[in-house]
Amino acid sequence: MELEKFTYDNKLTKMFMFATVLWAVVAMLVGLTAAFELIFPSLNGGLPWITFGRLRPVHTNAAIFAFIGNSIFTAVYYSTPRLLKTPMYSKTLGTLHFWGWQLIIVLAALSLPFGLTQSKEYAELIWPIDLLVVVVWVIFGINLIWTILNRRIKHIYVAIWFYIATWVTVAILYIVNNLQIPTSFLHSYPIYSGIQDALVQWWYGHNAVAFFLTTPVLGMMYYFIPKVSNRPVYSYRLSIIHFWSLIFLYIWAGPHHLLYSSLPDWAQALGVVFSIMLIAPSWGGMINGLLTLRGAWDKVREDPVLKMLVVAVTAYGMSTFEGPMLSLKSVNALSHFTDWTIAHVHIGTLGWNSMMAFGMIYWLTPRLFNTKLFSVKLANVHFWIATLGMLFFSIPLYFAGFTQSLMWKEFTADGLLTYPDFLETVTQILPMYYLRAFGGTLYFLGAILFVYNVIKTVKAGSFIATENDEAPATTKSHANESWHRKLEGRPVQFTIASLVVILIGGLIEIIPMYLVDSNVKTISSIQPYTPLEVEGRDIYIREGCYVCHSQMIRPFRSEVARYGEYSKSGESVYDFPFQFGSKRTGPDLAREGVNDGVANSYRKPNSWHYNHMVDPQKMNAASIMPAYPWLAKDDLNVSLLESKISTLRKVGVPYPEGFEKEALAKLHTQAAEIGDDLRSNGIDVQNDKEIIALIAYLQRLGTDLYKDK
Repeated sequence: MELEKFTYDNKLTKMFMFATVLWAVVAMLVGLTAAFELIFPSLNGGLPWITFGRLRPVHTNAAIFAFIGNSIFTAVYYSTPRLLKTPMYSKTLGTLHFWGWQLIIVLAALSLPFGLTQSKEYAELIWPIDLLVVVVWVIFGINLIWTILNRRIKHIYVAIWFYIATWVTVAILYIVNNLQIPTSFLHSYPIYSGIQDALVQWWYGHNAVAFFLTTPVLGMMYYFIPKVSNRPVYSYRLSIIHFWSLIFLYIWAGPHHLLYSSLPDWAQALGVVFSIMLIAPSWGGMINGLLTLRGAWDKVREDPVLKMLVVAVTAYGMSTFEGPMLSLKSVNALSHFTDWTIAHVHIGTLGWNSMMAFGMIYWLTPRLFNTKLFSVKLANVHFWIATLGMLFFSIPLYFAGFTQSLMWKEFTADGLLTYPDFLETVTQILPMYYLRAFGGTLYFLGAILFVYNVIKTVKAGSFIATENDEAPATTKSHANESWHRKLEGRPVQFTIASLVVILIGGLIEIIPMYLVDSNVKTISSIQPYTPLEVEGRDIYIREGCYVCHSQMIRPFRSEVARYGEYSKSGESVYDFPFQFGSKRTGPDLAREGVNDGVANSYRKPNSWHYNHMVDPQKMNAASIMPAYPWLAKDDLNVSLLESKISTLRKVGVPYPEGFEKEALAKLHTQAAEIGDDLRSNGIDVQNDKEIIALIAYLQRLGTDLYKDK
């Protein structure tokens, strides 16, 4: 049989690999800074750009899309041509993909610290950057799919299956979740609100973890573990079951982030059922990865790459067992809003994702630069430091989560909350936060060793820009092939099948939320925000207050006693976007404007909110909240007010026609009332400051529900 000669181009692999190394350091440094800010709230030095609320989304985006994202593309551009026996379809598209992706990361790093955010988990980027993400993702997809179509291998290997599912699903998730209407070049409102927005967001958020941090990394696992160990994949049949069951079940699991919320019970039940079912395919993949190493365990003792891959797959197994367990309502009642969830997430990121990326790059660098790894001993040191760092980071957070939840729920013999002051539950877990910061420091030091080792390896070698290979022009399928084997030879049909499988769960969960009115029951007393409250709400989002405060009271005795009546689905119909939150570092704010559920009763005065924002430690020396003095100094920007009101009307807020023309006057009237009250309490502040709008928003929260009482 005649062989065709062709060439692999390693330049894109090298570029994405170098980007991975760079962004790994950035992501971890930002995360470490945020961890220390929880211990030392004044660490930001009074600068608004590096407060915890603004840094936290910078960290998550850098870790997910910059560090892990670039590692995924490193793997894709290296493994895909070799698995398909063909060069990538287009060097130009690959280059556009690389620079476009780095531009997205830089724009995220520039916009998020300035408070330009949508406030949705893993989807904070503003709409112009969202459009760029879509364009770059399409470029990547065209290059990937056309490379598959140009293959010299009839059947596509299992790693390629996971790459295809990743591209298809992330495209659908990102577009649906980010549908919005701009008010300006830097601001927009989503087309969804309240509980509907929450469902769409967590359909996206959970599956961003599933299809960006899991499926492509599984593709890496299926390629690099056999390569490094020089062993075939343990079970082809198990890989089929793993792939199809995983992508079908994962897409249903999003509602488990909204258990005990105002989401209808039927949607919560679907999220729980499919989350539990996910254990089977997830552990099937873990078993397939670990058993691929059968006969190679002696190498694991000496080889740091294999050590990292083993820990990565083990962490994958731990995370994918714990995730379904956390979706059980009895467990979720304890874990949700606590640091337990943070610990769980970091077992996945520090263990599964990062260790897989480190192992891949340690293996890949010597092969790209025709040399040996600079120091195997140093790589082993990195492995142990990283493993210890992960444990010191996560284990204290598990204990912090248990402590928080049990303290929140504890009652005295007289039926009163044992810890009515939320801050008491924070001060008790500060030692765990110190240990978390220590663990993060260890992990970061390991990453520095990693960078040093990679740089020294690169300098010692010579880059292999291209590699020659040869293969038959075509390969033929056999008549007795199974249905799946035949499907592997038809990549277009395979892609369509993947699309259909992932659409089923999303459509069944999301569409009824918009077609069945009973899913979001109307509450007549709920009214739109005033113009000043609209501006205050946008400041609340800009400052990242949603990162530490929830606005969702669950129907638990402890929460009702602490915060007031539990939240209803109809309360949030005018919240664009929703503000349920996912972590309580501070108390829930859903009833911040009322006290004990009694309308017009005593509540925190405006002066308390002013002093609390300007200097939280003045109100309580033990507070770990950062100060926001600039809110009392900066003028409120109302240049977009008319556009905001008009856009909110377009997405369903029942402002009367022409209200935007009256909005500014109404804003000034309400601001004057709050300003006069503050000045009467000895606070010298002008009516046009940002803090006035934020106070208006905070004082509004929860009040509508009690208007008819």
